[in-house]
Amino acid sequence: MSRVSDTLIDTVFDGRYRILRKLGSGGMANVYLAEDTELGRRVAIKILNERYAEDELFVERFRREAKAAAGLSHPNIVSIYDRGEAQGTYYIAMEVIEGKSLKELIRASGRLRPAQTIAYARQILSALRFAHRNGIVHRDIKPHNVLIGAEERLKVTDFGIARAGASQMTEAGSIMGTAQYLSPEQARGAQVTAASDLYSVGVVMYEMLTGEVPFGGDNPVEIAMKHVSERPRPPSARVQGVPPELDQIVLRCLAKNPADRYQTAEELDADLARVEAGLPVARETTEAATAVLRGVSAPAPTQALPPRQTPSGGTARPPRRPPYDPYAEARRKKRSIVPWLFVLVLLAAAAVAGWYVYQQVQDRLIDAQPVPVPNVVGIVEQKAVDKIKEKGLESDVRRRFDDEVVAGVVISQVPGASTRVAKGETVTIVVSKGIEQVTVPKVSGLALEEALAALDQAGLKADPKYVFSDKVEPGIVISQDPKPDGEVAKGTVVELKVSKGAETVTVPDVLQQDQASAEAELADVDLVANVVVVASDQPAGIVVAQFPDPGAEADKGSAVEIDVSEGPQETQPTTTAPATIAVPDVVGHNKDAALAMLTDAGFASSQIQIVEQVVLSPDQDGLVLKQDPAGGVEADPGATITLTVGTLPGPGDGAGGGSG
Repeated sequence: MSRVSDTLIDTVFDGRYRILRKLGSGGMANVYLAEDTELGRRVAIKILNERYAEDELFVERFRREAKAAAGLSHPNIVSIYDRGEAQGTYYIAMEVIEGKSLKELIRASGRLRPAQTIAYARQILSALRFAHRNGIVHRDIKPHNVLIGAEERLKVTDFGIARAGASQMTEAGSIMGTAQYLSPEQARGAQVTAASDLYSVGVVMYEMLTGEVPFGGDNPVEIAMKHVSERPRPPSARVQGVPPELDQIVLRCLAKNPADRYQTAEELDADLARVEAGLPVARETTEAATAVLRGVSAPAPTQALPPRQTPSGGTARPPRRPPYDPYAEARRKKRSIVPWLFVLVLLAAAAVAGWYVYQQVQDRLIDAQPVPVPNVVGIVEQKAVDKIKEKGLESDVRRRFDDEVVAGVVISQVPGASTRVAKGETVTIVVSKGIEQVTVPKVSGLALEEALAALDQAGLKADPKYVFSDKVEPGIVISQDPKPDGEVAKGTVVELKVSKGAETVTVPDVLQQDQASAEAELADVDLVANVVVVASDQPAGIVVAQFPDPGAEADKGSAVEIDVSEGPQETQPTTTAPATIAVPDVVGHNKDAALAMLTDAGFASSQIQIVEQVVLSPDQDGLVLKQDPAGGVEADPGATITLTVGTLPGPGDGAGGGSG
């Protein structure tokens, strides 16, 4: 990193762009995320490294990138907002893409599915079609320069070595571009055209399909030489599952001679659209792919030689020789019949020999003539081999699993049907092995992430469904269907039941409710009331506190503690009952007054016994004559008090007739 870049974070660059963080670095520049303080938007700032700021070659490339990209407004091309010079270097302000590069995606995924490869390639071609129409050849198409934004939108960036129109790829004796993605003409330092970009697209498609570039090496020179001279292996020879149509498209892109490739982005996009729609590729693509595999240039159309012109401008006809008449001389000179017969025999022998030689030559010419390759796709293997043999061709049978084609039936062939090849050439056919069967791994009891990885490694798909469980921790697979160790077709979906943990409910607010309604409301949401009676100044039976608090989440079926008031308590004077009570003296008091005095002293009325005694004096009627215990005696609070009360006799009582 340059010295300027070390101090850029949290500074305002060129008085306008606040540098937030570094996004990445390249060979000649660093890229930062910045905020445009004038327009209030985020941008990506590409700043030329200081060590290149005084190098006219790099400065010119940097300016060219800004100029080239600024004139290209397209959904698949990164937009350029601003460019300038500040702090001793040069910069470009461009659209910021919140995502990863295509290279990062390939590294993370290993390789992409054919359908995804086609979709991405068509977006790249959309950008190149627009650039080529505007006279711009990118010259450095590679996954690093393709960014993946929101909604899978691809954006082509880095027009740093782009130039308008055709150009030479050498600058100061060096080759421009990245070795793994160079076209052969770039590697030779020759003229580049739109077909050069399409070669690089072919390399990118190859890498998307296989995870590898077609040519590798220990150094850029070795790689560049392979682009120039080495035949590429078809993508399907590296990985299974690549359709033969994509093989042919990629191989045509990788033709050594630019004339044998697609000439426009539209032409390549049209072939990809055919494959996407389930249609065969163009005949020229099949022929070009076959030529690439054989290491020759694609067959050129046969051209007739023009007729020779006469000096006067007319068409000259070849001179006609008079037919040879072997008997003319014999007619002129009369000879004996013996020589005539001898000549006749010689002529007959010569005719027979000539006919034999002619037939031999014709047979050899016929054997040397190219024959059309029969169409064997969709038929069973043995019939396909027989049809190829009938044409004088050899067959190379290869097999692979296929989800759609029945086992034993031909999936694809190279060369394609109707391609003319010499007798004895080999036709490679791929025969279906049917749907691949794989063993279902045991994933129940594993964390979901581990289960997904195990199923993916086995070639299976997962359909996780989350369920509540109070026995299994959240995120753990409870069960699977199909069961483990069974054999199923590759790509089968395995349904996983994954624990969400115990089901929770929201704790209702039961504060200030009476106990019965609080318990009922908790029961309605599958919670249990745990009642605790507490002292409180609230009315008795009212909920004064609860735990968990209202609105909290609690496991279904768990207990909620509610504190219920026992009601306010009256304050009573604390008295200590005496061990004994002094019995009041009630003798001489009437009965009612005596009873009142005894109860006031602490004796209950049930403890007082009344005994009547007849008296003669009206003054003693109703008075207490005596008591037991006597007045002033200390008695037990529960003791019985006996009162003797006077009463006058009634008529006929014995008290009045004693003298009579």
